Parts: sequence; structure tokens; C-alpha cells
Amino acid sequence: MLNEEEHIERVISGFLDSGYPNLTEILVADGGSTDKTRQIVIALGEKEPRIKLIGNAEKYQSFGLNKMIEVAEGEIFLRADGHCFYADNYIEKCVETLLETGAKNVGGAQRYKASNYVQAGIALAVKSFLGNGGAKYMDINYNGYADTVFLGCFWTKDLQEIGGFNTENVTNQDSELNLRFIEKFGECIYINSEIKSWYFPRESFGKLFEQYIRYGRGRFLTRVLHPENSPLRGMAPFISLLLLAVFGITDLFTQVHFYTLEILIGLAIIVLFESLRLSISKSELFKRDIWESKTKAPGFLNRALSSSITIVLMQVGHFLGFLFQLLRKIIIRVKGW
Repeated sequence: MLNEEEHIERVISGFLDSGYPNLTEILVADGGSTDKTRQIVIALGEKEPRIKLIGNAEKYQSFGLNKMIEVAEGEIFLRADGHCFYADNYIEKCVETLLETGAKNVGGAQRYKASNYVQAGIALAVKSFLGNGGAKYMDINYNGYADTVFLGCFWTKDLQEIGGFNTENVTNQDSELNLRFIEKFGECIYINSEIKSWYFPRESFGKLFEQYIRYGRGRFLTRVLHPENSPLRGMAPFISLLLLAVFGITDLFTQVHFYTLEILIGLAIIVLFESLRLSISKSELFKRDIWESKTKAPGFLNRALSSSITIVLMQVGHFLGFLFQLLRKIIIRVKGW
């Protein structure tokens, strides 16, 4: 967590009140909060000794997770983020699935909540192949094995044995860890649609763009570490936009024509129509499960426009991050972040 004074008590109290009988402890890794988050956790810990605050001076999630893994007393390590919503039976369903499947990591789909126009567009964009690349953990109805899950539930000894999360990859550490599990144990990452949690995406297009630049960098580093097993969707934005750039340069400076302008217009039409389709077809889901605000929800045209912008920013941001990390590796021989 980092600066989660509005949410952290809700999250912790929700787990305490879940009724799950074998909750050993709640470890809270704080990345240097400057609001009242730490005071809230300390106050909760004075009433409930199972709540333990851990400092995470390095700030990034992978460092905080590893600090918790080192001291965790429970047999099962259930990851949670301080800004999400969790179903009342979240712990129970995670543990049940871990025991029943024999998997090394289990979790649910990444479900989204929205409280403004930008978040609404993001929540819909990720329902499309253009926004999720076919990732199984983005499908709220999927049950079965996959290459990664949202958050995750593990055996603590497995996490300790495999060395925890990679601290060199600060944005794609969950996917990288799951690839290590798959390479060591085979098919062992399982998604159960009954495991439900909800995530609030970035609140502005600028923050979304920055996030996907970081995602692109993280995907590159994961591919360097796992060239044979990294999912192809992590390469798709880079390859697609690189080809477009090559086509455009060729059109400008040679007599060969790849019709780049026509391709761009066609892609824009595809994105717009897909966004309209999402806005209309997911209308009931949006009202029932996504919109989380007392203010009026954006209309379907506004949702479609926001989704279109989101899809473009995701692809361009991912491309730039991947390219940046590639150039760092080639030019200045930097392997890590």
C-alpha cells in the first residue's frame, strides 16, 4: 500500500470480518505513505495483534511482497492490494481452489470498478481483445489454467523456495513469478471465476499512459528472462506499431507505397466501432458491476470515446516502454530496470 487512508481500513476490516477461521495474520507493507495510512494501520493493530505493519523503503511492490514472504507465519500466502474491493468469500474461495486444484498459484479475473469518465473507458476497453490481448485473467467467466492471475494465492513455502518476486522488474513481477512457477512445475497457475475482487484503474489518461509505458518496460524485461515462455501478447503492441512506423517512413522517403495513411484510418475505424460495441453490449454489466459512484454514469457515447482513447494509449504507451527498454539494453547495456 501507499497513501491508502481512504481504503485501507475497509480492506483490512473486510478480511477480519470475512469469517474465515484460519486467518493467521494480516501483513501490511507500506511504501512510505505520507497521509494517515500508517496511523490507521497502527491503530487497528493495537486492537487486533494479527495486523502487522512492515516498512517498505524501496516502495515497489516486489520488495514489499518479499519482506512479507520472509516473515509470513501462515502456510498460505494470499496477496491483496490496498485499493481493491474483495468479495466476502474471497479468502475462502482462494484457499478452496488452491487445495482442490493442486495448483501453485490461484486467483480470479481482474475485475474493474469506475468512478469517473476515464476509469469507465478503461473498464470497458479491457473487455476487448484490443485492450487485453486475449489474456485469460481478464475474462470474468474463465475457469482453468493460464499463464498468470490477478493478485494470487500461494503456498508460502513455494514462494520462499522459488525466491519470491523479482525485484529488478518492478511492474511485471507477478507475471514473471508465474512464468518461473510454470517453468519449474509445469501447468500450475489456475483461474477460478468464483474468486472475485475489483480494481480501480488510473484516474486520468496521463496516468494511464505512464502506467502502460512502465508495463511495456516490464514486459521487455520478462521476455529477456523467459524468452521461450513469455506470452506473445506482450510483443504484439511493439511489433504492430514498429511495422506501422517502418511502413510510414518507407511511404515518406521512397517510391514504395504501403498505404500507411489508409491503414491508420482503417485501424481508427476498427477501434471506434469496437468501442461502440463494448459500450452497448456491456451496458448492463457496466451499470450493475462496474460503475461505483453516486454521480451520474457517463452515457454510451462518452464511454465509447473514452474506450477508444484508452485502447490507443495502451498500445502506444506499451510500445514506447518496450522500445525504451530495448534501446537501453542495446545501447548502454543495462539489463535491469
